[in-house]
Amino acid sequence: MLKNKTLLITGGTGSFGNAVLDRFLNTDHFKEIRIFSRDEKKQDDMRNFYKNEKIKFHIGDVRDYSSIDRAMRGVDYVFHAAALKQVPSCEFFPLEATKTNVFGTQNTIDAAAANNVKKIICLSTDKAAYPINAMGISKALMEKVAIAASRNYKNTTVCLTRYGNVMASRGSVIPLFLNQIENKQDITITDSNMTRFLMSLDDAVELVLFAFENGNSGDLFVNKAPAGTVGDLAQALKEIFDAKNAIKTIGTRHGEKLYETLCTREEMIKAEDMGAFYRVPADNRDLNYNKYFIQGKEINESIEDYNSHNTDRCTVEDIKQLLFHLPIIKEKINS
Repeated sequence: MLKNKTLLITGGTGSFGNAVLDRFLNTDHFKEIRIFSRDEKKQDDMRNFYKNEKIKFHIGDVRDYSSIDRAMRGVDYVFHAAALKQVPSCEFFPLEATKTNVFGTQNTIDAAAANNVKKIICLSTDKAAYPINAMGISKALMEKVAIAASRNYKNTTVCLTRYGNVMASRGSVIPLFLNQIENKQDITITDSNMTRFLMSLDDAVELVLFAFENGNSGDLFVNKAPAGTVGDLAQALKEIFDAKNAIKTIGTRHGEKLYETLCTREEMIKAEDMGAFYRVPADNRDLNYNKYFIQGKEINESIEDYNSHNTDRCTVEDIKQLLFHLPIIKEKINS
């Protein structure tokens, strides 16, 4: 299915793009992987690091339709990862988040359809479920844009994935904690009872590949993951490195949630359990609302949303075992 095909990754210089390259570069999957982003410095770093002719680099911005359209020519599949995703910065610049996350997604999907791309997977976030911050709101609208496009484009399959914070990804808390430990500073946590899903980059790639292989147009996929408290995560890192740093609570930042929600209650009502994943099909009712006034659907009141407070909760020891698999932890231990 993937042999001799061309893959385009928007926002491909980020953690996800690097994880995809690590997964596929030394296989016979994909004859070409295109990295599309606006950051020439990160592209040059990747070019020098990988030194692989299978990778082609395209400078551009998803906000600019013409640039993404040019990069899309001859592409078979797209992983759309380009986004503004830092919660505090999106709070202060919500219009910029909208331009990239919403209009940029529409441009990417339109360009994919215009160039006969077979399937595009759009990456979303837990913050799109019950959004309370600008980043989550823009991502929630991104999901609506993608689902609407899935109804209109019949030759290009549009799917979505939604996942929580990825451990040790750029901008995540683990690199911050490690830096504080190394510099003998207080480990700063926002709320010791705040819970987060504990996913690795490999988990994120597996989710996208599952959607790629199993998704129908308009489907949203989430993967089931364990969770832990931020306090236990900090304690686990202290124990791994035998650190004496104090743990200091500083309070929540702009737009932060106490816990992550991967599927809302409304989505869980129609979600299909696929083992390690949930599939949420699109609502494909049409605009003829009158026919839905006569007969509704009875809802099981015991169904609740799927979040990091009600999923499997990891102990400090469980978290340590997950951390030991992360490359950044292995590197620190062996250095």
